Amino acid sequence: MSINLKKGASFNLTKNEPGLKKIMIGLGWEPASAGLDLDASVFINGANGKLISEAHFIFYNNLKSPDGAIVHTGDNRTGVGDDDDEIIGANLDMIDSQSVEIVVVVSIHEAVARRHKFGLLNDAYIRLYDVDSKREVLRYDLDAEFGDSTEVIFGKLEKRSAEWHFVATGQGSAIGLQGIIDKYIPA
Repeated sequence: MSINLKKGASFNLTKNEPGLKKIMIGLGWEPASAGLDLDASVFINGANGKLISEAHFIFYNNLKSPDGAIVHTGDNRTGVGDDDDEIIGANLDMIDSQSVEIVVVVSIHEAVARRHKFGLLNDAYIRLYDVDSKREVLRYDLDAEFGDSTEVIFGKLEKRSAEWHFVATGQGSAIGLQGIIDKYIPA
C-alpha cells in the first residue's frame, strides 16, 4: 500500500522498504489549459548542500548522472495521458558516495513568458515507485497550495547514517528554474 505524504513528512526508505534498490520517480499532471509544460529536474548534492558538479544537475538536456545511477527518461511537453508524464530512475546502490542529498524539483517551462502557474494544473503529483516489485511506495500530490508558484522543490532523498530517507519538502516559489539552479551551484 502506498503512503500519501504531506508537506514536511519524512519516510525512511531503507528501514521501511529494506529491499528497495531501484526506484522510479514519476511526475504526472493534467493541464487545465493548453501549452502547460512541467519539467522534472534533479540536483545531486554533496555534504555542503551544493551540486557535486554541473554534470550532477539532471534535466531534459542532461539525462544521466556521471555515475549512471540516475537517469531522466526525457521531456513530455503536454501532460496528456493517465500515467506518469516524466520519469526519473535511480539505482540507490550505485549512487556516488559523495551524494548525500538528491533534490527533486518540478518547474513550469517558460512560466513567466506564458503566464503559467501551478494553479493551472489538475491532478499534479509525484510518486516514488519500486521498480523490482512494481509497486508504488509513496506519493506526494502537488495541490492548490502551490497555486501561484512556477516551480516547486517537492522533495528530496537524503542519506543519513547510510540510510535513505525521502522528505516531502514542498517549497514553492516564483524565482524560475535558474533561481533554483543558482541556489545549488557551489560558490
